[in-house]
Amino acid sequence: MSVTEKPLKGIGYLVNAAALVIVIAGIKAAASLLVPILLSAFVAVAATVPLRWLRRKGAPAWLASLLTIFTVIVSAVLLVNMVGVSIRDFSAALPQYTTNLQNLLGSVLAWLNSLGMDLSPDLVKDYFDPGKAVGLFSSLLTGLGNTLTDSAFIAMTTVFMLLESVDLPQKIKVAFASNQRPQEAATELMESLNNYLAMKTLLSLLTGVCVAIWLAIVGVDYAILWGVLAFALNYVPNIGSIIAAVPAVMLALLQLGLSGLIFSSIGFLVVNLVVGSVLEPRLMGRSLGLSTLIVFISLVFWGWVLGPVGMLLSVPLTMIAKIILESHEETRWAAILMEPVRQVRQEAVEKEKDGGDN
Repeated sequence: MSVTEKPLKGIGYLVNAAALVIVIAGIKAAASLLVPILLSAFVAVAATVPLRWLRRKGAPAWLASLLTIFTVIVSAVLLVNMVGVSIRDFSAALPQYTTNLQNLLGSVLAWLNSLGMDLSPDLVKDYFDPGKAVGLFSSLLTGLGNTLTDSAFIAMTTVFMLLESVDLPQKIKVAFASNQRPQEAATELMESLNNYLAMKTLLSLLTGVCVAIWLAIVGVDYAILWGVLAFALNYVPNIGSIIAAVPAVMLALLQLGLSGLIFSSIGFLVVNLVVGSVLEPRLMGRSLGLSTLIVFISLVFWGWVLGPVGMLLSVPLTMIAKIILESHEETRWAAILMEPVRQVRQEAVEKEKDGGDN
């Protein structure tokens, strides 16, 4: 490489970095428009799993699409109704929960003072305000409700995407007929996303159902709402299950006392251990193809760019980026850095075997 080529190559890197910053800024500025569309794509990709299953069973394309679309619409209507009623009732009961939390805090302070600690209610209130704590839960549910207000637009967009997905493989084949690599990359992208979302949706559904049933048995109010929250936040890696447990466990404490706190916590712990530590690694360990560090960084990054919905979509969006990087020879090194060490070693061993066979 000549002396003049090195500065030009460095300038090229700077230009690419600047373009990436501009694209990220544009995505962040258009988040309010992109979030419903991305959610629609998320639902559509997950819904293609039963659509493809019906096609494999011999159902005509129009019938498979009709049944899938009907299921998506009915599920959306039921979800909006159940969650909407629960949010409305919970908001109406907030003053009572605030009073219960204040009484609980007073009892704890009285017990600590009986042990010789001199703690005044005003001093504790400076660090922990019961009204703000309950308001935090209300804000969380309000954000969920705001997302559901776009449900009609999301459902409509999902329907059009499902109708388009029937002919999408043929379109990809025709569009990249002269270049096999983009066609393979697009096919790999769809298969990876379908496999990931299919397994993740089933595991999240199992988590939400188990949480709702357990909380209903314990006697915690709005068990269906907390089950839906556990289902949605289970898509968020690492911390989603913890965030979902906090409001339900705190409500159990306010409503049922210490016994409610213990039993609800045990339920969340058992469900997350079984689903998250036993079932999920076995079903998804090989299909994810992302290191733990990359998953965490993507969670923070997409949450910053797109808000809470970005955290939910962080892994699928990062998988798309990884597959795009893999499709180009000059960026394949970046895709390799995003993979788990075990997968990289396995690929190296397979390459050595292929070289020895040849």
